[in-house]
Amino acid sequence: MTKTIQQASRRAFLRNSAVGGGGLVLAYLTGQAGEAIAQVSKADAAPAAGDFTPHALIRIGADGTITLVSKQPEIGQGIKTSLPMVIAEELEVNWKDVRIVQGDLNPAYGSQGAGGSTSTPTNYNEFHRLGATARTMLITAAAQTWGVNTDECHAADSAVHHTASKRKLTYAALASKAASLPVPDAKNVKLKDPATFKLLGTRIGGVDNLAIVTGKPLFGIDVKLPGMLYAVYEKCPVFGGKIVTANLDAIKTLPGVKDAFIVEGTENIRGLVPGVAILAETTWAAFSARKQLNITWDEGKAATESWAGFAAQAKELSGKPGSNVLRKDGDVAQALSKSAKTVEAAYSYPFISHASMEPQNCTAAYNARDGSMEIWAPTQNPEAGQNLVAETLNIPKASIKLHITRSGGGFGRRLSSDFVVEAAAIAKQAKVPVKLTWSREDDMQHDHFRAGGFHYLRGGVDSKGKLIAWHNHFVTFANKQMRDGKAMLQTGSGAGLSGDEFPGRWLENCLLEQTPIECNIPMGPWRAPGSNVFAWVFHSFIDELAHAAGRDPLEFRLEILGDKDIVPGTGERGQAYHVGRMKKVLQEVADKSGWGKKKFPRGQGQGIAFHFSHRGYIAEVAEVTVSKQGDLTVDRVVVVTDIGAQIVNLSGAEHQVQGSVLDGISTLMYPELDIQKGRIVQSNFHEYPLMRIKDSKTRVDVHFLKTDFPVTGLGEPAFPPLAPAVCNAIFAATGKRVRQLPLLHTDLSWS
Repeated sequence: MTKTIQQASRRAFLRNSAVGGGGLVLAYLTGQAGEAIAQVSKADAAPAAGDFTPHALIRIGADGTITLVSKQPEIGQGIKTSLPMVIAEELEVNWKDVRIVQGDLNPAYGSQGAGGSTSTPTNYNEFHRLGATARTMLITAAAQTWGVNTDECHAADSAVHHTASKRKLTYAALASKAASLPVPDAKNVKLKDPATFKLLGTRIGGVDNLAIVTGKPLFGIDVKLPGMLYAVYEKCPVFGGKIVTANLDAIKTLPGVKDAFIVEGTENIRGLVPGVAILAETTWAAFSARKQLNITWDEGKAATESWAGFAAQAKELSGKPGSNVLRKDGDVAQALSKSAKTVEAAYSYPFISHASMEPQNCTAAYNARDGSMEIWAPTQNPEAGQNLVAETLNIPKASIKLHITRSGGGFGRRLSSDFVVEAAAIAKQAKVPVKLTWSREDDMQHDHFRAGGFHYLRGGVDSKGKLIAWHNHFVTFANKQMRDGKAMLQTGSGAGLSGDEFPGRWLENCLLEQTPIECNIPMGPWRAPGSNVFAWVFHSFIDELAHAAGRDPLEFRLEILGDKDIVPGTGERGQAYHVGRMKKVLQEVADKSGWGKKKFPRGQGQGIAFHFSHRGYIAEVAEVTVSKQGDLTVDRVVVVTDIGAQIVNLSGAEHQVQGSVLDGISTLMYPELDIQKGRIVQSNFHEYPLMRIKDSKTRVDVHFLKTDFPVTGLGEPAFPPLAPAVCNAIFAATGKRVRQLPLLHTDLSWS
């Protein structure tokens, strides 16, 4: 059963409606004939006569058109379809009558970021309330029209019905009347019983699917404006480098080139870095001219950095106490000395790129007359983009309009806004509309990377095979930043370990330490930040300890989790861990996969893992085959998820889990970035392979547990358990442990 949906205040509802001021224009097309930018909504246009617009996200037209605004960025996670489904369910509209438009950045909509699997939990309850409020107003309009009580009426199929007389009025016919009514008090708005849901939990295709498969312009890279020039931006291959000289005069004479200039940039390695902009009549002309750029760089101090150097530094640091003690319970040294068996292991993983299919791009137009900026961006974090442009270019936020286009993948990369501020800076200097397009090489070598890391672990079990000691010294990466006039090291996104990480809170003797290595490499959130690698390290090492103890890996994990229903968080940002939920998904995945019931021949095996990530409780069992030559096939992955009381769109949810599994296999097997002389060595997919369709043969069985907990997101939590489940299965099949990513560094052959 769904938890009670929280009721927001009447004042908040009215405030949002007022800011939405007068309704939404359904869409407009900008540019030359036949060249659509993509549909964008606009909240400052007057409503058509007779339209019902109870909130900035909802419009019911007198012509019968039902328009819902999708305010979160769509990056392939399906939110443009699933969140409007919530409003449509409560509104009692026929889904085929609904038109979805992408909302621009607008304070009327509230939070508009898409990251951390937060879009659904942030909006789910509120969207139920919005749809129910609009439905209540339409029922009231019909009741007043007929002169009957509202409890004699009900809404269904985009109309209000009077049960006794069998009369009905469509929402189109009621729009004008409903628009004249006051917004009802929240206590008078009744939400639907989840048992009566008709839309939620069903399979609904993505609202953009047809446009995508037929090549319609939806993405940032499709944007075209009248008089627009095409830009490229060359930055120093070494992070933090600056321009000394550039052959700009020669570049300006090349075919199709309209201008070339230096952008001074800032010292923010995650913002506007120095570079050379080339503007041309076509993308091809800009890319071709770029090949003839001759720049002298001041590469700076980062030119001495290398992955080999970092690895040597980490090994040296591993034998020393950590810089920061994140958790210290009991006496680990004494517990290890008394352990019946101890295990010691070093795990490492490299920096990797997001590698989204659509390279970073942004279109910007600067109005020199009034100092305003208009931006079209495939961004996951539009407000952060607006803020960065405002701060960097000294433009008031109120003068920056940002249109959100669909993104061709994100995985956290488009939470950063460097490509947005680059386009805006070039447009401001050029004083013409500009579309900036990154090359694949730009995208790979100037990413905000998933941080690499080194974990040095020791663990001990007693004579009964119980885990009694755990020590992890995590050597991680950090950038130097100034805060309150003082230099400090700030660990990269996903590179900071919490003292609450499993199994920290569950053991009497636990020591978690962290030592940062200073680097000049920009880091950013990468799908399931932190969890994507921590789950692999911890659940692989737990498997090592279970094997040393002679215990079944499932039984060993259940014993560690213990009997407490909830383990409270510690520290200022600690988060409670619902042990009962995790044990349930573990037991369920064991049942669904037939854990322990099948005898595998040598070269085949099962592995199990779980992780609590982004509010989701997920457990997975992987089944693998490893040939004698060491070729790996992941035959099947069984996934059990607990993400709360309601699956919004069953098709979308299954696709997210299946995508997480395949992405997890690909990331486990192939990608890594080498760093030499302060620069990324890999440049394109020939040096940075990812799994191809022909290799995606894994069967993925997805099971959802419906529980009495708040609804949450699914873009990330199914990713982390995959790598440890597969690596534990590899050990079961071959007796070989995987302690370094990617897998290509481990010889899996056996005899």
